[in-house]
Amino acid sequence: MKVHTTNYQNTFIEMAEDCPVEEGQIPPLKGENKSIANLQFDMIIKHPYKYTSDDVLFTVYAERNNIPKSQLKELREQFFSKGQPCLRTSPLTKRYGWGVHSDEKSKIALYAAGTKEYTKFLKDKTLKVVKAMRTSK
Repeated sequence: MKVHTTNYQNTFIEMAEDCPVEEGQIPPLKGENKSIANLQFDMIIKHPYKYTSDDVLFTVYAERNNIPKSQLKELREQFFSKGQPCLRTSPLTKRYGWGVHSDEKSKIALYAAGTKEYTKFLKDKTLKVVKAMRTSK
């Protein structure tokens, strides 16, 4: 079975052109269940450069679908047996003003638009810089 990945190396995903905010915002809680944006944000912001994009996307999927730990390995292989949207489609990069840096090991961290670090990554010639997907066409 072919395995796909959403991981980038030495890449910075900048916020979408049509992002409605100028600076990074913490995704607000809406009700008692955390949104995909909340789950992704919490996982990445609390553990910078610990997880890959694949780790974050699958963990959020598993949590939202109440997948038992005993099935995680098998279902992760199934999950990535077909292509999955990468963090360029995340609400963090499209709606909440965050950039995602992937290091040489594909480990990721968040950087808020409007910060010195965010600007530094945009200008870094050693990185591939890609924009998040636009919300509107």
